[in-house]
Amino acid sequence: MGHKVNPKSFRIGTTTTWPSRWFARNQVYRTQLREDLSIRDFFKRELKDAAVSQVTINRSRGALEVNISTAKPGLVIGRSGSGIEDLKKKFLKKFFPGKKVQLQLNVSEIAKPALESTIVAQQVISELERRMPFRRVLKMAIERVKKSGALGVKIMVSGRLNGAEIARREWLGWGKIPLTNLRADIDYCQDKAQTMAGVIGVKVWIYRGDIFAQDRLAQYQPSTPTRDSRGRGPGPGPGRMGDRGPRPGADSRAIAPAA
Repeated sequence: MGHKVNPKSFRIGTTTTWPSRWFARNQVYRTQLREDLSIRDFFKRELKDAAVSQVTINRSRGALEVNISTAKPGLVIGRSGSGIEDLKKKFLKKFFPGKKVQLQLNVSEIAKPALESTIVAQQVISELERRMPFRRVLKMAIERVKKSGALGVKIMVSGRLNGAEIARREWLGWGKIPLTNLRADIDYCQDKAQTMAGVIGVKVWIYRGDIFAQDRLAQYQPSTPTRDSRGRGPGPGPGRMGDRGPRPGADSRAIAPAA
């Protein structure tokens, strides 16, 4: 039996971080978690044509910070910032009606959209919904990813492909996808296309290279001293096991070098 795990969840704490950053307990945790999912669905609907890759949420007491990563920031911000102001009003009216919340909405541009699995999946879905042949769609998407400098890509679609009577699963790939390597920077996304023949599932894996210890995010760098093999504190270092002298009262002749 194959054991499948989400590549992003598998690497949290090593090469990736949580999309929501806050702390809560018990019922407050459950409430805020549902709210985060609703917030992401809201931005996915409102910014459907803006090629949004990720929405990260930071919470503190009485303040909410939402960071939107998109390939088309001008479409989100609008002329003279009118678009983002309208978006803020809709957001506050839907989630915090009558409440005073300090909201900060940040928009950042993605340098290489073809290396973001979410954006690639959105493009594949858009073309499938326009009833383009799925093999042509997959080949075009893989070529875009290759030209952007990826080391590997895999795209899988499943359902009634090209309107066939029997659903099946097809995939195309290029390069390598080292799913078992924790330092591999693999971006993953799964979504679905609503076609005339039914729902078609889309999965995208993009291998963007390796992230080594010195290149990891600052919050994941080790900050505590390493322990020796016996678990008795820091390992060899100045004034420790590496250069300690004889114990008090020990016979110096027993450790003297042979003549």
